[in-house]
Amino acid sequence: MSDHAEHPAYPVGLRLAGRRVVVFGGGQVAQRRLPALIAAGARVTLISPSATPSVDAMAETGEITWIKRRYEEGDLADAWYALVATTDPAANAAISAEAERTKTWCVRSDDAEAATAWTPATGASEGVTVAVLTGRDPRRSAAVRDAIVEGLRDGSIAAPGQRARTPFVALVGGGPGDPDLITVRGRRLLAEADVVIADRLGPRDLLSELPPHVEVIDAAKIPYGRFMAQEAINNALIEHAKAGKSVVRLKGGDPFVFGRGMEEAQALAAEGIACTVVPGISSSISVPGAAGIPVTHRGVAHEFTVVSGHVAPDDPRSLVDWASLARLTGTLVILMGVDKIGKIAEALMANGKAPETPLALIQEGTTAAQRRVDATLATVAETVTTQDVRPPAVIVIGDVVHESPAKNPTAKPTH
Repeated sequence: MSDHAEHPAYPVGLRLAGRRVVVFGGGQVAQRRLPALIAAGARVTLISPSATPSVDAMAETGEITWIKRRYEEGDLADAWYALVATTDPAANAAISAEAERTKTWCVRSDDAEAATAWTPATGASEGVTVAVLTGRDPRRSAAVRDAIVEGLRDGSIAAPGQRARTPFVALVGGGPGDPDLITVRGRRLLAEADVVIADRLGPRDLLSELPPHVEVIDAAKIPYGRFMAQEAINNALIEHAKAGKSVVRLKGGDPFVFGRGMEEAQALAAEGIACTVVPGISSSISVPGAAGIPVTHRGVAHEFTVVSGHVAPDDPRSLVDWASLARLTGTLVILMGVDKIGKIAEALMANGKAPETPLALIQEGTTAAQRRVDATLATVAETVTTQDVRPPAVIVIGDVVHESPAKNPTAKPTH
């Protein structure tokens, strides 16, 4: 193979669907490579006396055929591609020799120079497969691959004008505030949008990254005249969608967790407009986590309940059964409840919740301005005033508050 080393590898994509591929060795290398071969539709035969539990599971489910023995001459009959990943150098050399005779492309995990094919570092994004070869530097291959795939996913790498793009409407959950916590799909759709209708609680830092042609609409400032604010937002979504624009409704947290996302989806559907819902990381779980509070913990809380606190317990519009919540032993997470927390605490205590029940308020969670303030049900009303706790803040009630590894009320997330 020495004469081959002077020349670069010729890149090619193998179409292995329905074709025989033989893998020798059932260890970690095979475990990493097999999923891609299975996804390619190859008829995979594994030849190895042993295998990792993950590889064993692939055989158990019928994704691969496992022959439990060592290599034997003739194992590459009718094979199109071979992956050699055993720990026996003599066997690896023998398999390579057979591959050379049968003209079977052969990858060697132990000796790249002895192989007739190399496995590139690969990744995929929206139908595009990225494959990177850098010769003898697999770490560099992986780094380049990761950079390209991330760029394709977040929209920083694009190929405009290559094909007509179908307009879309997407309800995107932006997560709790930190722009890094939006999903990959949500970030990509933002990069493809013509119009973004954004909530105040969405990840605002992402808006500054949008191209200049993107129209950004502050949902809180949509003039609504005779319409309610939500109706005006619905109408804006419909208007831009009917104009053939790609529209993203960027919401804080998850669109369907106290985000009125279903109202918007229903309004669009009534006009015959389909929309994509992109789930987001809900602040009900992520913000306590960012402050070091687990909403569940073994031996402490086996359940958690998420409640909207925008309506006080004594308000006739309230749909929350506060008496039942007071009897629960798990964690109670309250969103949008800072200005009502005094009455909420009174209702919980009136229905049997202990006044000394620990409580934490996490303001501006996951952002650089994050602040945690601890209290109890009995003291929270006064604490909110004296500590000047303001929305947005997530309130966590229950013994999990004491399980936090850090109780610094001014602790901020690290990036």
